[in-house]
Amino acid sequence: MKLERTERSRLRRSHERGSFDRDTINQILDATPQCSVAYAIDGKPYLTPTFHWREGNHLYWHGSSASRMIRQSTGAEVCINVHILDGFVMARSAFHHSANFRSVTLFGQAFKVPDEDKAARLDAFVEGLWPGRTGILRPMTAQEVKGTTILGLEIKEGSAKVRTGPPIDDDEDMSLPIWAGVIPVRHVLDAPITEENVPEDVQIPQHILDYSLG
Repeated sequence: MKLERTERSRLRRSHERGSFDRDTINQILDATPQCSVAYAIDGKPYLTPTFHWREGNHLYWHGSSASRMIRQSTGAEVCINVHILDGFVMARSAFHHSANFRSVTLFGQAFKVPDEDKAARLDAFVEGLWPGRTGILRPMTAQEVKGTTILGLEIKEGSAKVRTGPPIDDDEDMSLPIWAGVIPVRHVLDAPITEENVPEDVQIPQHILDYSLG
């Protein structure tokens, strides 16, 4: 399945790196919880980094109900970008230096998740990152849920862009005595650090020890 190609989602350059394939887009969205939401206030552009999660054909993000980003995005056109740096590409010339990356840009109208569905969506967010976590937490209070707004976006307009592989140098530069290659970049998680007020007999749960980024 592919997303429909539109004027604002089509790639202007490096078309070979672009993709409208839903599986490719979903894999990138699911590989990191971080995104940036772009929106307008009084005709001026703003960009806010936040966490996102995907459920089927929808992408969700949340924030304080008093958040300017949340209030201005509700019912409005937004642009969402997810970007993962995979490596620095070192060429034989400064011009051909590049980066290996995976990215998705989505467009659409943000909708507000109904109050009665917010708790389930927030649980899905936490469980998507740390399966089993919600089962050991105290339940969210009604006030906490009320103070949180969740926005969603149907994944129907957008595209992915991916670069992989070595540098692409000019043919006449290939014999130059200059090192070229890729410096891989990856997310690394260190050992969990227990907060000082946790009782000594409370062990780090397995879902924390097993956690890893894609």
